[in-house]
Amino acid sequence: METFELPQIWERLTDKLSHATSESNMDMYIRQITPLRLENDIIYCSVPSTTLCSAIQQNFLPLISAALKEITNNNNIQVELNIKNQNSLDVPKETYKAKSLFSEDEKSKDTSFESNINKKQRFETFVVGNSNRFATAAAQAVAKDPGNVYNPLFIYGNSGLGKTHLMHAIGNAILEVNPGAKVKYVTSETFTNEIINAIQNHTVKDFQEKYRTIDCLIIDDIQFLENKERTQEEFFHTFNALKEANKQIVISSDRHPQSMDKLEERLRSRFVNGLTVDIQPPDLETRIAILRKKAELENIEMPNEVIQTVAISIDNNIRMIEGAFNRIVAYADLMHMPIDMKVTAKILEDFGSHTRQNITIENITNHICNFFNLQKEDLIGKKRPKNIAMPRQIAMYLCRTLTDSSLPKIGQYFGGRDHTTVIHACEKIDKLRKEDKSFDNQIQQFEEKIRSL
Repeated sequence: METFELPQIWERLTDKLSHATSESNMDMYIRQITPLRLENDIIYCSVPSTTLCSAIQQNFLPLISAALKEITNNNNIQVELNIKNQNSLDVPKETYKAKSLFSEDEKSKDTSFESNINKKQRFETFVVGNSNRFATAAAQAVAKDPGNVYNPLFIYGNSGLGKTHLMHAIGNAILEVNPGAKVKYVTSETFTNEIINAIQNHTVKDFQEKYRTIDCLIIDDIQFLENKERTQEEFFHTFNALKEANKQIVISSDRHPQSMDKLEERLRSRFVNGLTVDIQPPDLETRIAILRKKAELENIEMPNEVIQTVAISIDNNIRMIEGAFNRIVAYADLMHMPIDMKVTAKILEDFGSHTRQNITIENITNHICNFFNLQKEDLIGKKRPKNIAMPRQIAMYLCRTLTDSSLPKIGQYFGGRDHTTVIHACEKIDKLRKEDKSFDNQIQQFEEKIRSL
């Protein structure tokens, strides 16, 4: 694990938060925190006043904690806030419960409102790892106090990483506390089609009434509004109406707002005025945890080696991981076979046909041999000298992550080894990458060079 001095940790923290929230929030809150010391995984900090401390505790502490865990790769790290010149601050611990969007009298609103929220996608079923911890903390904070913190919340990242799940989880958490709340999930494509229909049917006022009186608008894949001027115009006014009414807005995209060049600047500037968080591809431990959680929820007994094999084989897309899980279970059921490595290998062979066809095991072994000045027969042979062990494990890892080859095929290539040996190599390299930044950089260089061959 990388070790950092407190000034270095805090510098990385402020840099990360500066890309996620507005400059005014940074000046008003984050930069008012003074880190004092790091002791037993606790960062002791001071703030100027009780009022400011309460505001930071309520609105920013979950994000600060999540960011620190990601920066230090330490899930035990905590932050303790103290008022300057006082010994301690007795602030109650956060409890996860959404605040009301409206008064008790308003909770009797029409419950027939169509929210489109997926009841199965909740925070309880979302697996948290380093790749999504910051985004999850932001989503939970929004669900707890909608309209008052991080508004809008903008979540971005590649397809299949869990953005939509988090958005539905926000909606479910709000509705759990306020069943009468008007929480609306909609894709940008549906939003566009509704506008077109409203224009054609002369029902634009009805459309505006529907969307501008919502308590929480959750809109997915906002990037599809690019080049749609009429839709952007309507969304701009809808956004402003909701924001002025202190209603929550949650938006997702496949990229940062400033990267959407064909979206109006006035929209982009409003998106970044709230909180912008990203979701990265999950690491190996998170992928394994996702599969175990899915097996638990569906009451499926799946062998550990099957879970590890799927997690190692599909490394960048949660949707594909879950798709592989579903196909393995369905195939085993329909063919009256046990869920084992034979079934898993067959399904993963089909999943592997879509990518990385130009990279071969031969390419990878040649590159590793050249870099470490090794003979190929030594690298792939049965002998186990110490100077060969690490290069061989790196080669196995790259073969698994950069090619479509199955674990048994890789093991066979490297001296007829068992697939469990390949799994062990992949787990070891993945662990080293997270603990040693220089090692991770070297593996990235290998990956880039091999992809360019």
